[in-house]
Amino acid sequence: MSVDPSLKPRNETDHERLDRQLIEMLQGFRVAITGVQVLFAFLLTVPYAAGWDRIDETGRILFFVTLFGAALASICFSAPVFQHRILFRMDQKEALVRRANRLGIWGGLALAVSISAATTLIMETLTTAWASILTAIGIVALCGWLWFLQPFRDRIRLIRRVAARPALEDLTSVE
Repeated sequence: MSVDPSLKPRNETDHERLDRQLIEMLQGFRVAITGVQVLFAFLLTVPYAAGWDRIDETGRILFFVTLFGAALASICFSAPVFQHRILFRMDQKEALVRRANRLGIWGGLALAVSISAATTLIMETLTTAWASILTAIGIVALCGWLWFLQPFRDRIRLIRRVAARPALEDLTSVE
């Protein structure tokens, strides 16, 4: 849902707004993908490291979840860049912004899974099963809250506030 144009603080055309949104989104992806690429590169070396043979079946499953989560996050965060290049000057910016937003959310979910599984793998290797489970729950909860639940809650509040505003204005305009 979009916000009522009268509540927008910027005085920009639809094209200027789409340009700004795409640039802001790509900048955010640039930050996220750097972390994903570092994690992904590290993961590619893990099976060749000394000690890999000591990883149990649970650890190997966690490794593959981490690896595929990082790969999916990398794909999701980089896809809008390539789509923008292919659709350049085709008047598809609105679709690109909408698609990039969805891909960013999917990339964030994949990154949360990857970070959680990687941290759990390390904790499972170094400590007890309970410590690794508590770590996994903590990381999932933190990513879930900060990346998804808190902003979604704020979005719902803002939508409700905007929806209630015309009703309040109608009540105050009665003489």
